[in-house]
Amino acid sequence: MTQDAPTKRLPTARNYPPHPRNDRQAAIIQLADDLAEVAAEWADVHDRAGSFSHETFAELHQRGYLALTVPQEYGGGGASALEVMLGQEHLARGSGSVALGATMHLGIVGGLAAARHWPLELLDRVFSDVVERGALINSAASEPDLGSPSRGGMFQTTATRDGQGWRINGRKTWTTMSPGLTYAIVLLTIEENGDTSRGQFLVPMDSEGVIREENWDNLSMRSSGSNDVVFANVFVPDEYHLPQQRALPGAQGSDWSLLGSAVYLGIAQAARDFAVEFAKTRVPSGLGTPIADLQTVQHRIAQIEILLAQARSLLYMTAETWAGQPDQRDSMGWQMAAAKYTVTNNAIAVTDQALRVVGSVGLQRSLPLERYFRDVRAGLGNPPMDDVALTLIGKSALGLE
Repeated sequence: MTQDAPTKRLPTARNYPPHPRNDRQAAIIQLADDLAEVAAEWADVHDRAGSFSHETFAELHQRGYLALTVPQEYGGGGASALEVMLGQEHLARGSGSVALGATMHLGIVGGLAAARHWPLELLDRVFSDVVERGALINSAASEPDLGSPSRGGMFQTTATRDGQGWRINGRKTWTTMSPGLTYAIVLLTIEENGDTSRGQFLVPMDSEGVIREENWDNLSMRSSGSNDVVFANVFVPDEYHLPQQRALPGAQGSDWSLLGSAVYLGIAQAARDFAVEFAKTRVPSGLGTPIADLQTVQHRIAQIEILLAQARSLLYMTAETWAGQPDQRDSMGWQMAAAKYTVTNNAIAVTDQALRVVGSVGLQRSLPLERYFRDVRAGLGNPPMDDVALTLIGKSALGLE
């Protein structure tokens, strides 16, 4: 159900050198800033209700943002991972939930555009649907007992042979954007001739037997629509059986895996901008001047600036190294993990410092700061988790496999 959107303006966006490096990057950033304003208008409404922002995603489609990573020959933007990261950082200022969902969609489409490993008919269908209808796509991987599939284990969701197709049964959790999904890439266990193996299928979400439950009630990313989805004897034809991916879900296999970090950086930036504006305009009667004049506030803002600079520098240096030095990619696993680890934890520290600047009023739900504080914590559950990242980084430094 749609509602009337309140009017909430974001602080003026800033660019941080060396980006944008060219007109194309600048155009994507400007588009994302415009859409961040739309997202911000609806963010608190949907955060309070725990509902999905259909209105914002409709605007993302109309403005061509959802098609940024669709190949240009299909009418999309053909954007690189680095270009999308720049956009996602700015979009997340308006709504972390919207940006997180868009990240998953854009990353999957971008990965498909780069690899082209699906059957051509399926690629044509998905790319065209994204451009023409604003179709959304995401994976359905996590399960109640399995937890994150990035740690391995077999899926309880199954596909069994049925004539010229398959029957899919099971429950998936954390299926982000489920209220708006057109397609789901369902990771499951294939059972055939007494054997079991990992597999994945493209499932149109309007298929008979797909049940989208409305059970998402979370501390963070409350309007991401990350509900459970039940597949109750869903039939899919043979041509929807996808090539098996080599790595575990969430493995840091390319620069597309860095998109999520850009989202958490953008949320942290929004917290910084709010705290700075608050400090410049908050004049307690007992002080007579803005709290920005207080050294303790200046020091907290300085810490925020340093944390953001560290995170931004490492994230974009890693992305540009991946894009510009292909011969280094095989040895960059630890750097990818380090970028994610640093951005996530620095973003959490930034929102903590921002709340300390603003004080108890920052906890009021009428202000967006407490939402920023909650949303960045979702990054801790995105792969690679901190323990996995630190193990990878440490082993790499020690020359261990």
